[in-house]
Amino acid sequence: MKRLVVLTGAGISAESGIPTFRDSGGLWEGYRVEDVATPEGWRKDRAIVLDFYNQRRKKALEVKPNRGHEIIAELEEYFEVTVITQNVDNLHERAGSREVLHLHGSLFESRSTLDENLVYPIKGWELKLGDKCEKGSQLRPNIVWFGEMVPMMEVAAAIASQADLFMVVGTSMVVYPAAGLIDYVRHDVHKYIVDPNIPEVRGVSNLHFIQEKASVGMAALRETLLKDLRS
Repeated sequence: MKRLVVLTGAGISAESGIPTFRDSGGLWEGYRVEDVATPEGWRKDRAIVLDFYNQRRKKALEVKPNRGHEIIAELEEYFEVTVITQNVDNLHERAGSREVLHLHGSLFESRSTLDENLVYPIKGWELKLGDKCEKGSQLRPNIVWFGEMVPMMEVAAAIASQADLFMVVGTSMVVYPAAGLIDYVRHDVHKYIVDPNIPEVRGVSNLHFIQEKASVGMAALRETLLKDLRS
């Protein structure tokens, strides 16, 4: 089987009802990003940060994967699929995708503020003040905040370099380092970008655009890929 690598962003989850930061006028659900998605915000007011992610987690549990997520999972019948996602929800997993790498962490995990290697699943939707790791420190959301390193970036780059086909779905391609993953893909590999707003991408060969939302664009791209397999 050919190896298909799919990079997804906020646009694919937006179709399921999860708001994106870029659509909310510099605010994220009424919060300044600096207050809820930075180490400085965490040091300033842990209660606000925990509540913000509790509400995001609760929302993520209420929504369902959309057709875009489902088609990516269904492609595992024909390809060896790895999803690299910038999203922190679990909609890819719930749609059936088996290999999902979360670049920016997971809403449904917490980690120690003392030892970042201590990671725990979150049952339900709440993480509270007083919830501590085995070493006695407060648990924080296992999310990569602005200003923090992206620990899975090297792994993602290695996966991208091994792709036989590469897709970008629902991402603006302006958030680095994730946007740079396409540069690790071999020149001869066909690359597809599915998004209503086609980003400006320079210096990339074999690039194809589908100017549609994820559910519609992925349906069209699925037919193209399967037609190529049959030919």
